[in-house]
Amino acid sequence: MGLLLLGLTLLYFAIKLYNKSNALMTDGVKTTATVIQLLEVSGDDGSTYKPVFEFTDRNHNRQQFQSDVSSSPPVYKVGEKVKVVYNASDPEEVKVVGYWGLYRWTVVLLCLASPLIIIGGGYLLYVRG
Repeated sequence: MGLLLLGLTLLYFAIKLYNKSNALMTDGVKTTATVIQLLEVSGDDGSTYKPVFEFTDRNHNRQQFQSDVSSSPPVYKVGEKVKVVYNASDPEEVKVVGYWGLYRWTVVLLCLASPLIIIGGGYLLYVRG
């Protein structure tokens, strides 16, 4: 029963994140950002690179944000243009327009929730059957 509840909880948060990303795509402001820097993140396995983006919002203010994800080799190059979407009332809420930029955590949570729901639900059906 615990696995099923945990799986359903993760499913709830996955759906919530999915809806939040969809609302941002529907109501947010789409613009182009430029990669201005690659931050080096050192780890046990070597260095990875986290892009820093800059864009101009509707009020003509420059905004910067850095990706939550770093990689090696870097996904972006300095000077590269990327489509982003941001919340007009909160320019700090910004995401790269792309599958992983918008739905990364939704996919991760669904990958964790699915087997828990299947195993927990199957066990519950077995016990009650």
